[in-house]
Amino acid sequence: MEIQAQFPDEQSPAGEFTRQPDSFRGWVTADGSSGYPAVAGRYHLYVSWACPWAHRTIIVRKLKQLEDVVGMTVVDPIRDERGWAFREGAGHSIDPINGFQFLREAYHATDPNYIGRMTVPALWDCVTKRIVTNSDDDLMRIFNNEFDHLTKSQVDLYPDGLRQEIDELNTFIYENVNNGVYRAGFATSQHAYERAARRLFSALDQLEARLASRRYLFGLEFVETDWRLFVTLVRFDAVYHGHFKCNVRRIIDYPNLFGYLKDLYQTQGIADTVNFDHIKRHYYMTHDDINPTRIVPIGPSQDLTTPHGRDHLI
Repeated sequence: MEIQAQFPDEQSPAGEFTRQPDSFRGWVTADGSSGYPAVAGRYHLYVSWACPWAHRTIIVRKLKQLEDVVGMTVVDPIRDERGWAFREGAGHSIDPINGFQFLREAYHATDPNYIGRMTVPALWDCVTKRIVTNSDDDLMRIFNNEFDHLTKSQVDLYPDGLRQEIDELNTFIYENVNNGVYRAGFATSQHAYERAARRLFSALDQLEARLASRRYLFGLEFVETDWRLFVTLVRFDAVYHGHFKCNVRRIIDYPNLFGYLKDLYQTQGIADTVNFDHIKRHYYMTHDDINPTRIVPIGPSQDLTTPHGRDHLI
């Protein structure tokens, strides 16, 4: 039987998923020195509620109170061979900025010769008519710092004194957890799958231990690393556990990780950024090489609004 990879151009001969790098890495700056000044109404964020990488940027935009500064349009959760589409529907809409029908139009407007995968998030500049960046890492930092003169939010997700430690833990979580679930789910060999899955659960065990004595990953205040982890944890039991075969344990089976997940979910405004309908329909209906019936499961039953019990931690 021929095994078809989800993204053939990102699959190694050994069956390992190797994610493509971000293609556009422009930077919005408060002083405009980059050519992209941080001004209200100039930029528009294209995202998916389903995508964890896009979800990170939605969360930072929310925490930094930038909803009136940077516009946002959500794509249809069902992606086909044409890529992400703009359609009117529950939780998603047509593109009000350019009238694009597909996100690929934004990519080709930026680079007519672009041949990579068209991903979310993508920050569009309404003046130069191009994508500034499609890097969620960069966008988290841009939203955290560069628009401070336009927001009343005092949140700082990348404080000076923790930056080296944040970068180190970000790398660990990305390699083993954030991308780890994809390396397990998109593997096309038993060895590649088992290697990724074992690394994933080893990392979750370490994070469970870390969170036994502290409320967030670095203590009493959340930083960007917490939200990088959150977007994977909130999808784990609903999608990654079954769909991606990450089924050694569920997050609900980890007392500290599950309490931590609920704590973050209950942060003001965050529940509004979580759309389980989009999440489940995207994964189960889009990855038809993994789920050819495209049946979307009705579970799991989980309540992220119950007391998290982490107020006493330091």
